[in-house]
Amino acid sequence: MKPKFEDYSIEIRPLTEEEGGGFLATFPDLPGCMADGETPEEAVIEAKDAFECWMEAQKEWGREYPKPTVSGMSGKFVQRLPKSLHAKLVKRAKQEGVSLNTLVLALIAEGIGKHEKKREQAAFS
Repeated sequence: MKPKFEDYSIEIRPLTEEEGGGFLATFPDLPGCMADGETPEEAVIEAKDAFECWMEAQKEWGREYPKPTVSGMSGKFVQRLPKSLHAKLVKRAKQEGVSLNTLVLALIAEGIGKHEKKREQAAFS
């Protein structure tokens, strides 16, 4: 059975100006599977396409699909938001042409990526 995009972890990090700017989306469990975009949302959308192509190549080459790292987490959680924030997120998702879930995933992944980058920089300072 072909794996689903939602089953795999995705990491998004900002690209430096030297790297061309924008954002990079990678899959820790899928070596070489990556995509980029001008915004985190665009990087996630492009990552879905990259995921599909990567999995199709695995199939064509007769390779097994890598199993996603099991974390014991379902990948689902519910969060209450102030109505004003919810409205802003819905508006932004419409502007970006993505679902609310895709937008929130991209924003969370972007925030984690920035936080981890700062921690790495601090560790090497």
